[in-house]
Amino acid sequence: MILKGFEALNKFLEKQRNIVIIGHRNPDGDAMGSTLALCKYYTKKGHNATVVVPNEYPDFLHWLPGSENTFRFDWQNSQSQKAINNSDIIFLLDFNALHRVGSDMQNTLEKYPNDFAMIDHHQQPDDVTYMYSDVEICSTCQMVYQFIEMNNDLHLIDADIATCLYTGIMTDTGSFRFRSTTSKTHRIIADLIDKGAQNDKIHNNVYDANSYNRLLLLGKALSNLQILPTYKTAYITLTNEEKNRFDFQKGDTEGVVNYALSLKGIVFAAIFIEDSEQNLVKISFRSKGKFSVNQFARNYFEGGGHDNAAGGKSNLSIEETVSKFTSLLPKYKEELNTSYEN
Repeated sequence: MILKGFEALNKFLEKQRNIVIIGHRNPDGDAMGSTLALCKYYTKKGHNATVVVPNEYPDFLHWLPGSENTFRFDWQNSQSQKAINNSDIIFLLDFNALHRVGSDMQNTLEKYPNDFAMIDHHQQPDDVTYMYSDVEICSTCQMVYQFIEMNNDLHLIDADIATCLYTGIMTDTGSFRFRSTTSKTHRIIADLIDKGAQNDKIHNNVYDANSYNRLLLLGKALSNLQILPTYKTAYITLTNEEKNRFDFQKGDTEGVVNYALSLKGIVFAAIFIEDSEQNLVKISFRSKGKFSVNQFARNYFEGGGHDNAAGGKSNLSIEETVSKFTSLLPKYKEELNTSYEN
């Protein structure tokens, strides 16, 4: 754990401040839950807090309390720039480096004259003035809860904050099934339920709000599933044509890679998705056991994340990207075969 400048940060925030809270590009449940929860927390503390996200987030997260007041940097650029320029401090949540917000927003943040505060659980964070980093914690939302706890402010967590935090912890732990889910995580979840988080409604809003086309897209993704038993690896591909055929919307591929990892005997899974907006191939990696997809993504696909969940990208075609991926597997054969014992 890295806890840097905690007391100085609290002293700085003894006065009313203009605070901007930012999540990463293509925000997921943990990014949206943590930013919205921290925004509501600091608003209750008397600050003027605003959430700015780089771009659109999935429709199944738009119901989160406070999301209607969020600025999108790509779409509401003047409002976002104004909030950033008028802020006294910027919080960076659920990402470890400025490039994770996309080049346009990164250029703006690199010119920012004031201090950054980071709350994040990804490996190898950039150095900023104030930092709370812990790669052992399952989600940034759990870190926000513990951050509030360190401030002796758990009494300020109301139903809206609890809902946002529960959502992020739930989504980043795969509904509490990943190894990073600890007994402390469950105790925090219990407290969030006691404080007003309605677990059944949250689950329904996130996981039971599929469109017909999203299910058809999932079917197509699963039909593209390839298994490489020699390396205990499986992967999925989705092209732009396939996405367009099923009216792809932001968030429609969320969690699809986990289907590949769910196969018996598989310890390494990937999904390769063509992205016409960024003109690249987006990649999500998942693993079981000791095999670090974080290091694999950093070494070969300009990415990173956690040991068992990471992302990357490729400027090659999707066919060339898959070929590169499969060509790397032989050097990891022994590691993959001993990574996880069923």
